Amino acid sequence: MNSLEWKEGRVRFLDQTRLPAREIYRETDDDTAIGRAIKELAIRGAPLIGIAAAYAVVLASTKCRESTPSGISSYFDRIINLLAGTRPTAVNLFWALERQKKVVEMNKSSGIETVRKALLQEALDIHEGDKAMCERIGVLGADLLPNAAVVLTHCNTGMLATGGIGTALGIIRKSWEQHKLKRVYIDETRPLLQGARLTSWELQKDQIPSTLLTDNAAGFLMQRGVVNAVVVGADRIALNGDVANKVGTYSLAVLARHHGIPMYVAAPTSTIDFDMNVGKGIPIEQRNSKEVTEFFGKRIAPESIEVYSPAFDITPSDLVSAIITERGVLRQPYRESIARLQTPGRG
Repeated sequence: MNSLEWKEGRVRFLDQTRLPAREIYRETDDDTAIGRAIKELAIRGAPLIGIAAAYAVVLASTKCRESTPSGISSYFDRIINLLAGTRPTAVNLFWALERQKKVVEMNKSSGIETVRKALLQEALDIHEGDKAMCERIGVLGADLLPNAAVVLTHCNTGMLATGGIGTALGIIRKSWEQHKLKRVYIDETRPLLQGARLTSWELQKDQIPSTLLTDNAAGFLMQRGVVNAVVVGADRIALNGDVANKVGTYSLAVLARHHGIPMYVAAPTSTIDFDMNVGKGIPIEQRNSKEVTEFFGKRIAPESIEVYSPAFDITPSDLVSAIITERGVLRQPYRESIARLQTPGRG
């Protein structure tokens, strides 16, 4: 399954807002359509929105009529700023856009055709690189799980959220291949039900034994001794190891610590924000109140009620047992293990 691909000058993607009821693929050669798809969650998942944004810059290059280096630079600055405004929390988006911005600066003196070709190659490299990172994370993470593992996961971190087999779901898939996995428990992940709609759909396609539960049942499940690992993804990781992930992750981390269950975070190094000192500074996206007050178009709350709907929360680093990246398994003290990733030849 390819949730997103480059196809003869167009981007083809699976509209995730229609799952699991319908599998609808859309194609576009319009960068603004990709921006809308990211904002509306038709394309979602931190690594995947970075990949999609990289391709959107390529699509935008076909509209560029600038001929001078300064004109080309100004044109792409505007495009990149618009794409950067689609979602504020996941750092992979900004990481991918920064890579494309550097490509523009390196090639603008050679003209727009050279820029366009270089942007496409960079986007393809970002996409292929994410596939390889997912594979590596899956292998490293599977090594941490016990035999006959029963894993609890939150939100969606699989092929719908990445360019490959997934981060947390990549670990689950590799564990299943190695006959180490017994069952996966899936939080429904309110309010948009990414667990119920997307993760359940992915795991059923792979025929991996899985059970869906309400978010509020996770603590009781742990209390009964059913779960022996929690594995989640991340949208941004600060230098001290604080993790921004789908809202509800922090609650899981607190519950896991109370019950003596390891809490693993799976993410590529592109999810680490090397400019963010602690998690407190991570911007948290606030979602539309209708995502809470309505359920599939039906109003379920009074018209006048105020709504607090953060898309993400921050899990303090002291609640994270390990951060699994493609460059190795990071452990406390995270400030030191993350810093080693910035040192050539280490990490």
